[in-house]
Amino acid sequence: MEAYLVAIAIIGAIYVLLTLGLTLQYGLTGLVNFGHVGFFAIGAYASAIVSMQGVPLVASFAFAALLAALAAWPIGLVALRLRDDYFAVVTLGFGETVRLAITSEKWLTNGVQGIPGIPRTFAGLGVGLPGALATLAAITLVCVAAALALRRITRSPFGRVIEAIRDNEEALKALGKDPARFKIQVLALGAALAGIAGAFYAHYITYLSPDQFIPLVTFYVWMAMIMGGVGRVSGAVVGALLLMLFLEGTRFLRDIAPDAISGVAMASLRLGAVGLALILFTLFRPQGLVGDYTRR
Repeated sequence: MEAYLVAIAIIGAIYVLLTLGLTLQYGLTGLVNFGHVGFFAIGAYASAIVSMQGVPLVASFAFAALLAALAAWPIGLVALRLRDDYFAVVTLGFGETVRLAITSEKWLTNGVQGIPGIPRTFAGLGVGLPGALATLAAITLVCVAAALALRRITRSPFGRVIEAIRDNEEALKALGKDPARFKIQVLALGAALAGIAGAFYAHYITYLSPDQFIPLVTFYVWMAMIMGGVGRVSGAVVGALLLMLFLEGTRFLRDIAPDAISGVAMASLRLGAVGLALILFTLFRPQGLVGDYTRR
């Protein structure tokens, strides 16, 4: 039971990092990113591939963040030329392009067969509970550092500029500010957080395949942000943990009537329960759990 709870906590912390990145991009800046899973995949595969070549894990994590941030740069250039709805379609296409590239480039990613045997974050502690607890402690520290950094950004001049981009970009241009530079920086920072989350995921699961990086992952991150509170750092944390509670809690629905619900039906039921929760939040708590009720 302890190992199960620790595993859920680790995956939840990974989603916290993903949600913090999306909160910076959409919640604070207003950039609609439907391809967040693409940066998650880039970070996971980048760290896994270089670590299996003997690169230390700290360097592989840094490489994952850097490569994900660099991948966001051309997306940022596209954002300068497109409206929000068209940019959302471009990011969705980017996420699928990354997944298809992972599938087709067998010489690098081993295609659909995936990459097994990825080094664990704390391999010296073994594959049991001690190693998992050490991984949980490490990713928790990274989440705390990322949340504190994001909170500091929101209270800085940089944070006020990106919030102005979200609220009224034309007014910001009239004041002589260039939104282009800030959009690219925000996309890169959010992508770097997703890349770090991908690195933790790769070294915890120790196996990667393209099927793990489908658009549904991006939908889950959006749901976590909406439930917690758009534009709130604390909302990203609360929403991601609440998401894991929904996803894992619905696993036990089958125990109510094990003979009446098949495995396939159970998967659909879980997804339906998550969707219903999102609808209820949208109707009765659109600002999220920790959002500002005066700004619906």
